[in-house]
Amino acid sequence: MAAYYVGISGWTYAPWRGSFYPRGLPQRLELEHAAARTTSIEVNGSFYSLQRPESYRSWAERTPDGFVLSVKGGRFITHLRKLAGVETALANFFASGVLALGAKLGPVLWQLPPQLHYDPDRLEGFLRQLPRTAGEAAQLAGRHDGRLEGRAWTTTDDPDRPVRHALEVRHASYEVPALVEQLRAHRVALVVADTAGKWPLVEDQTAGFTYVRLHGSEELYVSGYDPPALDAWAARARTWAAGEDPPGARLLTPPRPAAPRDVHVYFDNDVKVRAPFDAMGLLERLRGPAGAR
Repeated sequence: MAAYYVGISGWTYAPWRGSFYPRGLPQRLELEHAAARTTSIEVNGSFYSLQRPESYRSWAERTPDGFVLSVKGGRFITHLRKLAGVETALANFFASGVLALGAKLGPVLWQLPPQLHYDPDRLEGFLRQLPRTAGEAAQLAGRHDGRLEGRAWTTTDDPDRPVRHALEVRHASYEVPALVEQLRAHRVALVVADTAGKWPLVEDQTAGFTYVRLHGSEELYVSGYDPPALDAWAARARTWAAGEDPPGARLLTPPRPAAPRDVHVYFDNDVKVRAPFDAMGLLERLRGPAGAR
């Protein structure tokens, strides 16, 4: 049965204290508070810097059974190196502790910068380097450089556990069928991104799971999702979980045969403290026969 993993992008935001987080709640308990009200969280700090194994291990220990933590790939790889010459950077990223999440590791998100045009060869070189299992990720992590000496995590207790990847594009040149076919060949999910019309919104399904990021319906990172909007996204999520395309989906390629899939949805409209409440609202709509975990 397909599962819904619904939550927020990051959880450490000062404006949430006294609103989503009750007044007086110690900051060290904010993850537990958020995890009790969602089914997944997207780790955002990993985008800005390499985290430490003890952090990943702590996050895994402090979240409920069945909870999933997706991890955002480092901006050094996506924004500074622009996917090229990233062999060592990828090794360092996976050695930083990602595998310490164990069974709670969700998809790895690779968010591309808005100025990066679609270059099939550049993207192909990157996609070929991505590990597909925990065992491959551990081998890759073992090739880290001296910066992680003494603080690397390069082992796994389940080498066959899949490692899944999702790609978020932010330039119009990616809105071509060739990208969809390229991602399907590598079983990498093309992120469905609602960005108030600023960046591409493409709904072709390219992997065995769906990955959605909701950045704001009308104003980027600010606008919330009212009840009708949450109803609409819930309907979309149910359709994706059934392996089908929603009515009116923005597709670059012909529809494919139905195949049930897990659905990950993350709210990134955090500026006005809308993200956690929107996540809870969507999760409430999805609970029922389809089952959200």
